[in-house]
Amino acid sequence: MITAVERVRAAYTRIAQVDRPEVWISLRPQADTESDAAAVDAKVAAGDRLPLAGTVLAVKGNIDVAGLPTTAGCPAYAYEPDTDAPAVARLKAAGAVVLGTTNLDQFATGLVGTRSPYGAVRNALAPEHVSGGSSSGSAVAVALGIADIALGTDTAGSGRVPAAFNGIVGLKPTFGLIPTEGVVPACASLDCVTVFARTLPEAEQALSLMSAPSGRELSAPAARRPGPRRIAVPELGQLGRLDTGWTEAFEAAAQRLADAGAELLPVDLSPFTEAAAMLYEGAFVAERYTAVGAFIDAHKDSPDLDPTVAGIISRAGDIPAHQLYADQQKLASLRVRAQASLGDADALLLPTAAGHPTIAEVEADPLGVNARLGRFTNSTNLFDQAAVAVPAGDVNGLPFGVMLIGPAFTDERLVRIAGLLTSPPLRLAVIGAHLSGQPLNGQLLAVGGRLVHTTTTAPTYRLYALNTMPPKPGLVRVGEGGGGGTIEAEVWQLPAEGLGTLLAALPRPMALGSVELADGSFVTGFLCEPQAVDGAHEITSYGSWRAYLAALPRP
Repeated sequence: MITAVERVRAAYTRIAQVDRPEVWISLRPQADTESDAAAVDAKVAAGDRLPLAGTVLAVKGNIDVAGLPTTAGCPAYAYEPDTDAPAVARLKAAGAVVLGTTNLDQFATGLVGTRSPYGAVRNALAPEHVSGGSSSGSAVAVALGIADIALGTDTAGSGRVPAAFNGIVGLKPTFGLIPTEGVVPACASLDCVTVFARTLPEAEQALSLMSAPSGRELSAPAARRPGPRRIAVPELGQLGRLDTGWTEAFEAAAQRLADAGAELLPVDLSPFTEAAAMLYEGAFVAERYTAVGAFIDAHKDSPDLDPTVAGIISRAGDIPAHQLYADQQKLASLRVRAQASLGDADALLLPTAAGHPTIAEVEADPLGVNARLGRFTNSTNLFDQAAVAVPAGDVNGLPFGVMLIGPAFTDERLVRIAGLLTSPPLRLAVIGAHLSGQPLNGQLLAVGGRLVHTTTTAPTYRLYALNTMPPKPGLVRVGEGGGGGTIEAEVWQLPAEGLGTLLAALPRPMALGSVELADGSFVTGFLCEPQAVDGAHEITSYGSWRAYLAALPRP
């Protein structure tokens, strides 16, 4: 395992290699971060459990890090916090070492990553293209391998669009799950602290370490209906114009979910896109004026202000109060329509963005290009939903990403579903109580299992009726010449994490092992510890657990 000091040194080596100064607003001196890392290594050596030991962290420049100026992308706005934001403090307490604060679209207003006096943040893989914003520097720091995890914020998609454009994972949690104290607000009623990482497990671990009860958990949705994962997928015509090749890439992502056992459901996307347009075109943008409007009014002539950002926020101060009330009523109606359209779907699958512009295209039309990027992301926080953005391949040499969006407090469920896109599904052979129609079959359905086909084992197994509740058989391999027979088996496909869930709940004497099927292939399956069948009734001659049960005398 790499030490914290070794990881810090590797990060600074990588910083020098990539030569991307625009990523950072305040990069800490290497000596300071090495000192912090040495303290982490000392704690680990003393026996402390630090789950993030050996992890380096980048923090968006609108989130407080003690000892570094918080600028929100505007030098004139800078202040020096005495304490870390709770999100930062919790990751540091778990062993993460902060490298510095990262560049962003000023005051977290934008999805492009170019609206900053510290310079436009170029895409990690294609420098002529935008990195996405507003959490641009954080995403690029992770994508370039400098940081292991990074913090961003997300009001309109700033924790997801940069993830998609740079081929990494972005988790936008339920509102309030991570405290926003110590974060310069954009729209305080919508802002969420987000996580960037190169893998889902890394992002999920960081989220779990930062999360805290908010009091809203009582509104969490009821347990999902058993059965395959149900994914709402809009008709392609409702997606609007996408970049060349992106429609096909989206269809391929949906098909991967179907191949992994998910049930694809139709959905009307119109309430989502109508709400998305309201975030900047309606009255809700006035909350940005509440956050920093007075500062902008007092610094109209400052060269530190990005003119596009200043214009958006200044104009928001002129929005009349009656328009806000009208928009709130309209949003409530759209939310009802959206919930009805989703029905009992576990998640909504969407492209993260409609396209990936170049920096030159943004310079030519800063407002129009930005609006297109928020078509699928803007509504998420307005509807109080959680989301996860994951890579879904490359198109024309650029990363393509998709989002999974679900109700508040379904964060873990969304991560599990996203795993279907990033981890191949597994197959499991069952021969007893997990067969279709048997008492434990619901366990397979609950983890997203799907029946692939029915077959038999190779003729090298014996089957026994165990004295368990509910009744279960025990399958034991005896090899050729061992008096075995072929046993009916069902082969199920299920997510990798679903198999882990089953294994964690598997009681002795049952075990998972490799089962040979009639065609000579091997799959993971339920077996039995050999000593457990001593004295048990052998039922191999029945050829299946179902046949044995059917032959039992009826009470």
